[in-house]
Amino acid sequence: MGVIPIAVAPAGPAPTDISAYLRPGTLSLPALPPLSLYVHYPWCVRKCPYCDFNSHEPEGGTGRIPEADYLTALRSDIEAALPLIWGRRIVSIFIGGGTPSLLSARGLDTLLSDVRALLPLEADCEVTLEANPGTVEAGRFADYRRSGVNRLSIGVQSFDDSRLQALSRIHDREQALRAIDTARRVFDNFNIDLMYGLPSQDLAGAQEDVEQAVALAPPHLSLYQLTLEPNTVFAKHPPPLPDEDTAASMQAWIEGRTADAGYRHYEVSAYAQPARECRHNLNYWGFGDYLGVGPGAHSKISFPHRIIRQVRYRGPRTYLERAGRGEFLAESSEVSRDDLPFEFMLNAMRLLDGVPSRWFTERTGLPPTAIEKALLEAERRGLVATDHSHWAPTPLGSRFLSDLQALFLPDCKRVPK
Repeated sequence: MGVIPIAVAPAGPAPTDISAYLRPGTLSLPALPPLSLYVHYPWCVRKCPYCDFNSHEPEGGTGRIPEADYLTALRSDIEAALPLIWGRRIVSIFIGGGTPSLLSARGLDTLLSDVRALLPLEADCEVTLEANPGTVEAGRFADYRRSGVNRLSIGVQSFDDSRLQALSRIHDREQALRAIDTARRVFDNFNIDLMYGLPSQDLAGAQEDVEQAVALAPPHLSLYQLTLEPNTVFAKHPPPLPDEDTAASMQAWIEGRTADAGYRHYEVSAYAQPARECRHNLNYWGFGDYLGVGPGAHSKISFPHRIIRQVRYRGPRTYLERAGRGEFLAESSEVSRDDLPFEFMLNAMRLLDGVPSRWFTERTGLPPTAIEKALLEAERRGLVATDHSHWAPTPLGSRFLSDLQALFLPDCKRVPK
């Protein structure tokens, strides 16, 4: 069973129409969850053939990016959203893309200065920037650190030059190694993104990549299997990928090797040294709140009696044009009471350790009885382990995660077996 789409309703109230969100409703949240900030940077040097993210090459082939206009729009976007999150502190910031390391050092400093001026941050706020080894210089990392970035995520994908060429990456092995060496000298917390199941890759090739990553000892590893996503070049012109058995062997070997190296597999694709889990993503998976700004960014924001989702205008040009008129939302919808059990478990069951059971009521505003039937069925099938204080996927549940998550769909949205 694949990823289950969630329908989004047409655009609703303007972001400043706070009264619409504070009226009585069908939910009763005892407290608001932690709040994160996501900032989207939509441009990259070259669109990768496997990428389905909202990323775009600069228009006209000039390579010029309207950085000043973009930063002005981001500030206005945050300002427009302030009434929805007034007084709430930010626990983590993630600047993703695209390739945010294309931002000039001055541009990133302006962005984070604006964020600090507009939003109260927790004293230990985690601030992550995604970086491409082909778009950074040694001095830039130090600039990022001085601006307030305290965690770097480096998109390596592979250490094999032939695989990097097959993925149309703009960096090579040596650039990746130099970027990681620089990151280690500047940051005490960084992540390496790596993919396996690459075109024509065998088990030995995947092992070489992971061995190299482990030898570099980053505090955090994100290890993803390459999949063919709709509306990508690879979907239209599929490369020769490893078969299911080979991909499964890669995953099994990765789990054992990372554990031997001292990494804890704490989420479907995430491995961390002790106390180095990504706090930003933990908040997502724990059904926390997040404000997303920038082209195509998604938000989830809770109120005492409802939870809303928002999507910004997707295209960079459209986003900038609309921002000039103070318009940012392409879509806004209230999460229905019936959909909340699925939405909660869609995220929570990605965590191998699971979540405290009390989070369900605290973060959905629903009583435990709303999920009781589906939870008992999941337990009967051996997909989840529960007690009075905790819910977690079993190894079988993690292996068949989509089947586990689907049990929590409303009856009207379940796919017949």
